[in-house]
Amino acid sequence: MKTHLTKCLLALAFALLPVTSVLAEADPNFLIFLCFGQSNMEGAAKIEPQDKENISPRYLMMAAVDDASRDRRMGEWYPAVPPLCRANTGLTPVDYFGRTLVASLPENFRVGVINVAVGGIRIEGFMPEELPEYIKTVPDWMRNMLRSYDDNPYQRLVELGRKAQQQGVIRGVLMHQGESNTGDPEWANKVKKVYDRLLADLNMEPESVPLLAGEVVQADGKGQCVAMNKQIDLLPQTLRTAAVIPSDGCTNGPDMIHFDAKGYRELGCRYGEKMAQLLGYQPVRPKLEDSAFVVPADAFIAETTIPGNEYPKVDSERRAYFRIFAPTAQKVQVDIGGRTYDMQRDEKGFWTGRTEPQVVGFHYYFLKIDGVSVVDPATETFFGCCRQSGGIEIPEGPEGDYYRPQAGVPHGQVRSIYYYAKSTAEWRHAMVYTPAEYEKGKKRYPVLYLQHGMGEDETGWSHQGHMQHIMDNLIAKGEAVPMIVVMESGDVKAPFRGGDNRAGRSAYGATFYKVMMQDLIPYIDGHFRTLTDRDHRAMAGLSWGGHQTFDLVLSHMDTFSYMGGFSGAIFGLDLEKSYDGIFLRSDEFNRKIHCLFLSCGSEENFGTGALVDTLRGAGIKVEYYVSPGTHHEWLTWRRSLHEFIPYLFKKK
Repeated sequence: MKTHLTKCLLALAFALLPVTSVLAEADPNFLIFLCFGQSNMEGAAKIEPQDKENISPRYLMMAAVDDASRDRRMGEWYPAVPPLCRANTGLTPVDYFGRTLVASLPENFRVGVINVAVGGIRIEGFMPEELPEYIKTVPDWMRNMLRSYDDNPYQRLVELGRKAQQQGVIRGVLMHQGESNTGDPEWANKVKKVYDRLLADLNMEPESVPLLAGEVVQADGKGQCVAMNKQIDLLPQTLRTAAVIPSDGCTNGPDMIHFDAKGYRELGCRYGEKMAQLLGYQPVRPKLEDSAFVVPADAFIAETTIPGNEYPKVDSERRAYFRIFAPTAQKVQVDIGGRTYDMQRDEKGFWTGRTEPQVVGFHYYFLKIDGVSVVDPATETFFGCCRQSGGIEIPEGPEGDYYRPQAGVPHGQVRSIYYYAKSTAEWRHAMVYTPAEYEKGKKRYPVLYLQHGMGEDETGWSHQGHMQHIMDNLIAKGEAVPMIVVMESGDVKAPFRGGDNRAGRSAYGATFYKVMMQDLIPYIDGHFRTLTDRDHRAMAGLSWGGHQTFDLVLSHMDTFSYMGGFSGAIFGLDLEKSYDGIFLRSDEFNRKIHCLFLSCGSEENFGTGALVDTLRGAGIKVEYYVSPGTHHEWLTWRRSLHEFIPYLFKKK
């Protein structure tokens, strides 16, 4: 037993040591691959136990940065145990590229990879001539990543490539980049410049070093950057030695930008299979299987679960668990966050499913039973996706207390009202928030008209957005003026049917505009104690509600004096023509609009930042908020409302 233990310890010690000494001379059968790109090449999925097991000793990685936690030193070779990029990165396509290639090559070959990637980086970040100016523009969260490569990721790749050439031969370049250059017509030419420079700096011939470029997340056409795939697919027309690795069917995470672990494994295998073919070998794919799962003891019933049910649940790693009884069903899936998860049936007819870790916040979801999408009967329903939907809350920590009811805080009311709109000859429904003090006196209050987004309804802000708790907590802290908040459907519950959607020109939801001005505002002023002058009336909205806010406020500046757009769908804004050119009359705008507030999530690509720059360039005063780490989602909009409300009705 002691001898066996000693051998095991020696083997483990050898595995943890750099293997440079074993590769003292350049070996033509040691094939090296340079890997670069942004977050999907870094790896954004959690590394699971199966990803650290059964890794061939013939598969190596050269550390591109020092990693004290794993005793890795930059420029040294180690067993290719993830993470392969930097200390805190995740699973990457490179992991299963190497596994596949090793399985496909004769046993006397070894595979080595060098992965230099930076989340969110544009292709300009790998172009030395563009790098100095580009670095000036990068967000703060990217700077530490760049510093790990001495602010020059391209040069780090070249330096390590030269060192690797002393021990083996570089036979290819793997790239996954493009999300940050989506829509850039020069992207292919820029990639070619990077590739050509790599060849020159490392004295390589293009025929011997093909470039493999992976497509971005598709998510059945809903990927945040899926339009970039058209440009990626055309890359071989610009770079003849390039090959495109398709991403169709590769599963993704809830942000619809990054692949999940299963998706990275599949995409990595595809990289490996293509490279094996280019090297003249028959591809051999390692077997990929989802691990069986059990519901962990720390899983708790989601706050959105109907009381009396045990599921849905959420565990400490933010995985969601679902269960439904469907004894005659042949296939049941969970559809959440842009991907579907197969559920497993037990002998009694219960189906149980588990997701990858979800981002915190609110998620719509459906169950698919034999191809039919239905609402989970065990969850509360929410109007979203243009229909009643299931929903689950993945809870934040204490940082989310601003939208939760708090003990000791007076609570207002959210009233459900019906009113008759003479302009359209119909009864309509709205929700009205009144502050806690409203019932106690005869005071009059300012009013905020707050709109939801496309495919949602007037209940969204109080049900999904928890606006009443946000208001109560801000008012209790003295950070907000007590006010009435009115929420209406806005005629955007049905899907957008096409047509012009430019600012000030869209017909979608415009049927609400005369209702707002001729019916809703008069009804609210006639049935609630309101301050009826423009200085005490505001409007804001999320997504398409932001579009409606621009259309209504800027066409009725005698009625409103505050406006907000949270991820506002403000498309095609023409400063000269839109809204009678008010943005070119900045003095008039700034005098009449006491606060213009715009916001977005840091991970969404809705053009809000560019809109802010355009307006500020025209002399318009804009308050701008970016929600860190969030996308086009309710958590962005909860945070945005929380930031917006303190600006209202405080004009001196």
